[in-house]
Amino acid sequence: MKIKTGDNVRILAGKDKGKEGKVLQVFPEMNRVVVEGINMLTKHLKSRGDRPGQKIQFAAPLHVSNLQLISTKSGKTGRVGYKVVEKDGAKKKIRVIHSKGATEDIE
Repeated sequence: MKIKTGDNVRILAGKDKGKEGKVLQVFPEMNRVVVEGINMLTKHLKSRGDRPGQKIQFAAPLHVSNLQLISTKSGKTGRVGYKVVEKDGAKKKIRVIHSKGATEDIE
């Protein structure tokens, strides 16, 4: 999966379209991520014994196809890809943002 925990992303579809947030959790098997403050759902808990009923709000997972990564350096958004760079004689795989014909290293 090309989006990792701690990345800043922009929402492309759904009720929160256009909003931005930080990735809190990643579920690679389901291709879903949890974004801070986005896709908030409310769960109503019934009162049980001496515990009162309450409403709990939580961020539900979003599908990766509805997100676009935001660069930390320039703030540009785009598709994410990989590039192999040779540094000090060792090959290293880095993430790259493809934006309007130009590429920019993320890390």
